[in-house]
Amino acid sequence: MSLSDRTIALLIAPRGTEEVEFLEPMNALKRAGARVQVIGLQSGQARTNVHDLDPGGEYAVDMTFYEADPASFDGLVIPGGSVGADKLRASPEAISFVEAIFDAGKPIGAICHAPWLLIEAKIAPGHSLTSYPSIRTDIENAGGHWVDEEVVIDGQCITSRSPDDLPAFCAALVDAFANASSR
Repeated sequence: MSLSDRTIALLIAPRGTEEVEFLEPMNALKRAGARVQVIGLQSGQARTNVHDLDPGGEYAVDMTFYEADPASFDGLVIPGGSVGADKLRASPEAISFVEAIFDAGKPIGAICHAPWLLIEAKIAPGHSLTSYPSIRTDIENAGGHWVDEEVVIDGQCITSRSPDDLPAFCAALVDAFANASSR
């Protein structure tokens, strides 16, 4: 499937986003031809984490939430990592960005702890989602239905549990973005 006409937003939080959950979706989307734009809380570089605690690599932030126009994207990917997901869900700008993508009917992928941001954006109610097991109660308390599967697709939401699910998650993202209407 070709994503050559798609522009996908990929979120990053400084010293917090789980590196493998950032890199593998980005690489899968780029291999499929998508233009991937990294959006962060701050401009410049953002360091990822490995297993939440160890420092990962540094990656360029293409634009901040203040600079990003949700209308210019065909979809969104939110990597996990408990530290990064917590930083993003505490940002009103990140929440507003996610809400705008969702309200426009565009696909949103979230893995591991990233569904925390779906909860903050009021997307969880009525949706079946999966996540890292420790946030099951958070999803259920927000009105979502938690499912223990490697990938759960409910409408425009694509969720996965952990790095172990990345092959299935990346394949589902490419498929969802290829079959969604363009901006």
